[in-house]
Amino acid sequence: MKQKKIILSVTNNLETDQRVHKVASSLHENGFEVLVVGTKSRKCNPYKRNYGTQRMPCLFKKGFLFYAEYNIRLFFLLLFADCDILTANDTDSLVPNFIVAKIRRKKLVVDLHELFPEVPEVVSRPFVKKVWESIEAAILPRVSHGYTVCESIANYYKEKYGTDLKVVRNIPMKRHFCKKSEKLKFDGKKIILYQGAVNVGRGIEWIMEAMPMVENAVFVVIGRGDLFDELSKKAEEEIYQDKVFFIGHVPYSELFEYTCCADLGTCLLEANGLSYYFSLPNRIFDYMQAHVPIIATDFPEIRKVVSTYKTGRVTDSKDPKVLAKIITEMLNEKIDDNIFENALANFSWEKEAETLIKIYK
Repeated sequence: MKQKKIILSVTNNLETDQRVHKVASSLHENGFEVLVVGTKSRKCNPYKRNYGTQRMPCLFKKGFLFYAEYNIRLFFLLLFADCDILTANDTDSLVPNFIVAKIRRKKLVVDLHELFPEVPEVVSRPFVKKVWESIEAAILPRVSHGYTVCESIANYYKEKYGTDLKVVRNIPMKRHFCKKSEKLKFDGKKIILYQGAVNVGRGIEWIMEAMPMVENAVFVVIGRGDLFDELSKKAEEEIYQDKVFFIGHVPYSELFEYTCCADLGTCLLEANGLSYYFSLPNRIFDYMQAHVPIIATDFPEIRKVVSTYKTGRVTDSKDPKVLAKIITEMLNEKIDDNIFENALANFSWEKEAETLIKIYK
């Protein structure tokens, strides 16, 4: 039987997009021929996978001109590529995939990682938000095959456009819990960890401001993003010295060893749009796999996991004194490995992949 050929397209450079990697890997392992198309930037590192990859060079790096150039280049690539199924990852790659699928009569699948018009960078710009909403309104009601990361987002699109999206949660591939590694050492001090993009609305500043009130502990930030330079410079101030450390980017293949060093994981989000409010960040499950308790924002999807399975605490507060009190209490609590093992029995990428494969068959 001939292998079906799938092209997954995304606007990033492929290096750190673990969801696309997991989707592509699962499809490849289930007999599909997969090509992932991303963008090429000057800082790209070598990228080898067991499926096909292609990076399109783009002259522009952000804003309207980037999206215009990317979508035009992607349109012509898809128009002539050998494929059976097209997949648009998020709203910003939707237009060329939809048009080419119609022209060539190919199956179109969408993977909506978030509520794109509701991310903080878009919510604050009304005209840009309206453009992305118009694209979704024109295309999503005509989409028959798709999936997203959680029930809240699936329900949102069902109510707004009548689009029936399956749920494929962004859970890491199964990894075995390892005891404390030696990647992070701070003279016996407890380690509070944030891992992920250092961007607006991630609550990193809240933890920083709480740290002077937390004894015998350090706050470690792993990742880069728009706020990295600003916040890492702030960490040099005397009040944060020996309390806050910015590590920068860590390859995903090594990240779990760092996660296992932590005594507490943070996932505090600001309600800057519905996308964050409905989100269920991947790092929630990264912390769980490392048996690291979580302090997280009390948003619906996060609460379903953290509170239901007792893997941490949720809070509405961003007050440094309140956060310092919660952090101190959690650092003094004994970790029950059985709680994490019982929770993880309900969450694995392997289970999510079963839903994924049915969509493509």
